[in-house]
Formats: sequence, C-alpha cells, structure tokens
Amino acid sequence: MFGNMGDMSKMLEGMQENAEKLKSDLASKVFSVKTGGGLIELSVNGNGEVVDLMIDETTLTDKDMLQILLIGAINDANKMVQQNQQSSAMGMLGNMGGMNPFGAK
Repeated sequence: MFGNMGDMSKMLEGMQENAEKLKSDLASKVFSVKTGGGLIELSVNGNGEVVDLMIDETTLTDKDMLQILLIGAINDANKMVQQNQQSSAMGMLGNMGGMNPFGAK
C-alpha cells in the first residue's frame, strides 16, 4: 500500500527544487513601466520588489498628480509581475511531465 512512498518523496523534492528555481528566476527578472509620458519610471523584479524609481522633477510641485502617477505605475508593474508569475508557474507545472501524485494515469 505504501510501496510508492519513495517515489512520492522524490517527486516532492523535485517540486521543491523547481519552486526554488522559479523563485530565483523571478527575482532576476526586471519589469519596467512608465506613466505620465515618462514622468514616472518604475522597475520591479519578478517578486514584486521595487528595484528602481525615477520621478521627474516637474511632478514635485503637484502632489495629487504625483500620487496618481505613482499609483498607476505601481498597479501596472504589479499586473506585469502577476502575469509573469502565473505563466512561470504554469510552465513549471508543464515541465513536471504529467506527474500525478495520486497515481492515476
């Protein structure tokens, strides 16, 4: 009944290695967005961490505009990261070669 536990353990180890590789790959990717015709430029890595921010000096006199542009840039960058994470996760699942931990074939 439990004869395949070794196979299950190896599969789980492989999944963990793939997840760690995916996390590392995501951290190395950078996504950049511009808003307000380039007044704000924001770069985030694949984990959603901000790695660079450029704010044009002309926006510093208009707090409301600056807030709107920053919110737009952050939201756009977050969408890019989420889409990339989803496609990367789907690619990882596809690379598992159809392994099914429940034994159905």
